[in-house]
Amino acid sequence: MIHCSSAGADEGYEIIANPSVAEKTISKSSLRAIFGMRLHAWPDGSAIRVFVLPDDAPLHIAFSKEKLNVFPYQLRLAWDRLVFSGTGQAPDIVNSPEEMLTKVASTPGAIGYLYKSRMDDRVNVLQIK
Repeated sequence: MIHCSSAGADEGYEIIANPSVAEKTISKSSLRAIFGMRLHAWPDGSAIRVFVLPDDAPLHIAFSKEKLNVFPYQLRLAWDRLVFSGTGQAPDIVNSPEEMLTKVASTPGAIGYLYKSRMDDRVNVLQIK
């Protein structure tokens, strides 16, 4: 088996959240609404900050297809529609798993996704129910 220099798409990953987020589980529909930029607040009313990797990152592609059941380009179209219509904004893009961990860990209300091997105790894992 050939391994890429970046973590392979076969490596496990989790949905991660800032420790300020009280939720421990999230429904698939809520996850889709959050990453579709249609859900803007957690149940306690605090703002959600969404972080994603670039559209062509292997982890972003796997996350989009497996957890959201959409292709990355479909997410991008939805985000662009919100931005261009003035009705919403696109998520914050981070350039590496390290930056994902740092941003989610340091931003109240943040949500993202990360390879299990890159996670530490600065973030919480959200289980999909």
